[in-house]
Amino acid sequence: MNSYKIAALAGDGIGPEVMHEAIKVLRVVEKKFSLELLITEAPVGWAGIDAAGKALPDATLELCKRSDAILFGSVGLPDRDPTIPKEQRPERAALLRIRKEFGLFANLRPVKLLRALAHACPLRPERQGDGVDVLVVRELTGGMYFGQPKKTEPVSPAVQRAIDTMVYTTPEIERIGHVAFKAARQRRRKVTSIDKANVLENGVLWREVVTSVAKQYNDVTLEHMFVDNAAMQLVLKPAQFDVMLCENMFGDILSDEAAALAGSLGMLPSASLGATAGARTFGFYEPAGGTAPDIAGKNLANPVAQILSAALMLRHSFGLNDAAAAIESAVEKAITTGHRTGDIYSANESGTTRIGTSLMGDVIASAI
Repeated sequence: MNSYKIAALAGDGIGPEVMHEAIKVLRVVEKKFSLELLITEAPVGWAGIDAAGKALPDATLELCKRSDAILFGSVGLPDRDPTIPKEQRPERAALLRIRKEFGLFANLRPVKLLRALAHACPLRPERQGDGVDVLVVRELTGGMYFGQPKKTEPVSPAVQRAIDTMVYTTPEIERIGHVAFKAARQRRRKVTSIDKANVLENGVLWREVVTSVAKQYNDVTLEHMFVDNAAMQLVLKPAQFDVMLCENMFGDILSDEAAALAGSLGMLPSASLGATAGARTFGFYEPAGGTAPDIAGKNLANPVAQILSAALMLRHSFGLNDAAAAIESAVEKAITTGHRTGDIYSANESGTTRIGTSLMGDVIASAI
């Protein structure tokens, strides 16, 4: 029996609720596929601050280092953020640190609109075309979020100046490029590379390097698109996209825009991958949405994104494609048979039932 060590960091807000459902589903998968999933939970975010005085407690970090993958919930409570320095807030002190600590350079966010949820998409049916099925591949450890210098400094007694630096190197672009082209080979064999080469030096280099990488993938079509046009095309004709390759900031923005097309952030998982060692790739898996403190503890949150993040973990870190597919099929069955949490429910849609977080987890688990 294969054994896999998982650090489960639920975090804040709705994190603990949706994590509970993901673990529930993983336990069913564990039995069905004769696996041993060694899942250890630990605090992070404000839960970490409350437990150990920091957003990423030392014990939590050590657990992550001993694990094969991290299944993450969400962190951040806006009402509490002003009480501590910005450098200590969960988004910086936990999320960004984990990305750097484990070299998580590639973020994969699959955006798929299930036909049963076409009504929840903000686009008219004719804009949806043959359906929305996009994979956003985002470089995660470079660009403006990590470039130096990064500071705010006085210019005069009455004026402050904020500086953020956008930096990319050839190897950074090459490695994320390979991720995108390899992913496209498993899909519809098209990569759309996003840049701003008409304005930014980074964009010029990005385009040159991606074009060079593409020569190694003659079976994949490459097109280049400026980021402002890409933002427009996502709402005009999203079906034209297969894999979107983006630098860090552009990917952050466009992946959230694309996410809206699936009807709800509560439906969308993500994977952040590091280097591959042997047969396994260390990864960090989290839902696309946030902590939603306004509905936390009320059994209202949609657990699907967290559950699908667990499926991505099984596929990308452990190579358990059949187990991952079983979860994805169970989610689609739950939705197709009319089960809806509040974010994807419409009173005008016949044959559907509004249910809570826990029951949605039960339905998906039973479908497996």
